[in-house]
Amino acid sequence: MFFDGSLHGVKANKRKVYAMFEILYTIVDFLAAMAFTIGSIMFLYESYAHAAKWYFIIGSLLFAFKPTIRVVREIRLASTGHEDDLVNDKSSK
Repeated sequence: MFFDGSLHGVKANKRKVYAMFEILYTIVDFLAAMAFTIGSIMFLYESYAHAAKWYFIIGSLLFAFKPTIRVVREIRLASTGHEDDLVNDKSSK
């Protein structure tokens, strides 16, 4: 959460890493939603049904990628020596 007030006292490097991963998470979330929307619209037309299935598969893979982004972010932040900050971030939500 880039605008989370609990990050004010945290080093700029951690905030930058956190913000970068939040932006990536939002982009993947948006792409997944778009894939499902396009797939849904394509399913309205019989001739696009096969392609629509692929959009649903792509959207599903993007949704599955989201927890991976979170895990990579947590590992990256933990590797910088801010384990206590990770615990505090989780407990404030």
